Amino acid sequence: MATALRVLTLDAVAAANSGHSGMPMGMADVATVLFSKHLRYDAADPAWPDRDRFVLSAGHGSMLLYGLLHLTGVKDVPIEELRNFRQLGARTAGHPEYGHCPGVETTTGPLGQGLANAVGMAIAERSLAARFGRAVDHRTWVIAGDGCLMEGVSQEAITLAGHLRLDRLIVLFDDNGVSIDGPLSIADSTDQRARFASAGWNVLDVDGHDPDAVDAAMTEAKKADRPTMIACRTRIGLGAPTKEGTAPAHGAITDKAEIAGARAAYGWEHGPFEIPADVAKLWAAAGGRGASLRAEWLTRIAALSERKRAEFERCMAGEPPARLASVVRALKKTLSAEGKAVATRAASQTALNAINPVMPETLGGSADLTGSNNTRSGDMSVFTAEHHAGRYIHYGIREHGMAAAMNGMAAHGGVAPYGGTFLVFADYSRPAIRLSALMGLRVVHVLTHDSIGLGEDGPTHQPVEQVAMLRATPNLMVFRPADSVETAEAWELALSSTRTPSALALTRQNLPLLRTTHTSKNLVAQGAYVIAESVAKRRVVLMATGSEVEIAMGAKALLEAEGIGARVVSMPCWELFEAQPEAYRKRVLPRGPVRVGVEAAMRQGWDRWLCGEGGDARKTGFVGMEGFGASAPYKELYAHFGITAEAVASKAKSLL
Repeated sequence: MATALRVLTLDAVAAANSGHSGMPMGMADVATVLFSKHLRYDAADPAWPDRDRFVLSAGHGSMLLYGLLHLTGVKDVPIEELRNFRQLGARTAGHPEYGHCPGVETTTGPLGQGLANAVGMAIAERSLAARFGRAVDHRTWVIAGDGCLMEGVSQEAITLAGHLRLDRLIVLFDDNGVSIDGPLSIADSTDQRARFASAGWNVLDVDGHDPDAVDAAMTEAKKADRPTMIACRTRIGLGAPTKEGTAPAHGAITDKAEIAGARAAYGWEHGPFEIPADVAKLWAAAGGRGASLRAEWLTRIAALSERKRAEFERCMAGEPPARLASVVRALKKTLSAEGKAVATRAASQTALNAINPVMPETLGGSADLTGSNNTRSGDMSVFTAEHHAGRYIHYGIREHGMAAAMNGMAAHGGVAPYGGTFLVFADYSRPAIRLSALMGLRVVHVLTHDSIGLGEDGPTHQPVEQVAMLRATPNLMVFRPADSVETAEAWELALSSTRTPSALALTRQNLPLLRTTHTSKNLVAQGAYVIAESVAKRRVVLMATGSEVEIAMGAKALLEAEGIGARVVSMPCWELFEAQPEAYRKRVLPRGPVRVGVEAAMRQGWDRWLCGEGGDARKTGFVGMEGFGASAPYKELYAHFGITAEAVASKAKSLL
């Protein structure tokens, strides 16, 4: 059967005549043993919640996965899809894409992401098992290559997994000693076995082309009390006459002579894309091997109490609890009545203290900044190797690994992950944030210390371009709330989203409560709204986000004192404002008045609202940052960089 898989892969790559993403991997023997004997999987229902997860972290082996899905009988991956590999509209994209092709657990084009995603999947499995017992009882399997292990995120992932002793995680290392540039030895000499062992993993070694040895290693791995790495020694491009074991085997085996030689080496005499009946029957049996396990699982689910079954189904569907909206409304009412000035990072923790008790699927955490990010609510115990019922994860200083693991949790389903770090360190998380947006996953990034307002830590820690970077990412909601009420509303929206991740940019410094009149309606859901209307005839519209809404309100008071009417628009989420009907946007940002944007960040992106949407470039201004920050108390910094109510009022008057 491995021969059929390998040759089918060769056929598809040759038909596509495309690059390295279709390489005929040397892991065909390993994958065959996994799918035929060990994977808890049913091709008739590739979305079965309790199936094993199979992650091809090495995104360049896409045809290996597509071939397996076709041969095992996934109905939406017919042979025509393999023929159309990498063509427009095909399910068989150049790298497997989550949500695009059934059976693809996550998008793993960038190397190392899949391995880190798998760690998150293994965490989600253990968390759900602690909540729902044997309703969740499966493993996560990974095929990873040398490139995956060279990427820095792999170190963050494997050390976290070893620390948490995620015993249901098994990594199959394609140890072929070759990368795209040539022999691996030209760039790396790491002893990967020792590396994994030092991180607390069980490590096994096997000939990847010996099915019996591979079978025995997988059987042994399933008995381990910690995650297992099986180093599978393989030959890339096995069977190709001149390319076997060389760098060109990554994608250059499209030559007819090479393919013919590989076919001859296996004694394969069938035509391209032709699967003999006896081989097809064996693969179909492998694809249906998990049917009885799925039936048994359905019986267990049916035996759950009606309440517990409904809760399990709600969580797996990613639906927020019905009480979420009412809890947030009650919190907003309390906050408006109290009128306290607090940092939005503290307001975020207040929101979590109300939300987490009614939303037990949340899994929170921080990259070693719990006390600064305020991400742990009072009801949360810690997720540890001994306590999987905990809902708070100490990720350590692993921002990238944290973000990628949260992607795995969200892709697994059943949990709602959020994790915290400083906004400036979104740079470290950026690749995984991008992938959460690409996959449309409900992941919440809590990013505190959001501006020069963090003060004395200086320009290395003061973000000025990160908000623009995040806003440039498609399908990512970026929230910069102005007070505790907007913060609570942002959390409700982030956790209610089903196909969009969120980033909450939160302050270190205290901000006054601006929403002193309680409204049941979630105003942040509109993206931008009039938070204070002009008293005198409206001649100015001041637009601001986060901590600078307070500054805009101060500028409004100065302008109104001179008889210049000024409207203040709070813009906590540009993406949601863009999605509003044009008529609403015109009401918020009418033609005619001077427009001034205020944000302690770079101007990039602001011209959409200043000059577009009916604005006039001759009547617009921006008050914000033009370079990096400095080290000083935050009030001195705002004065030093000219982000003050007086400066905003002066800018507006200069444009009248």
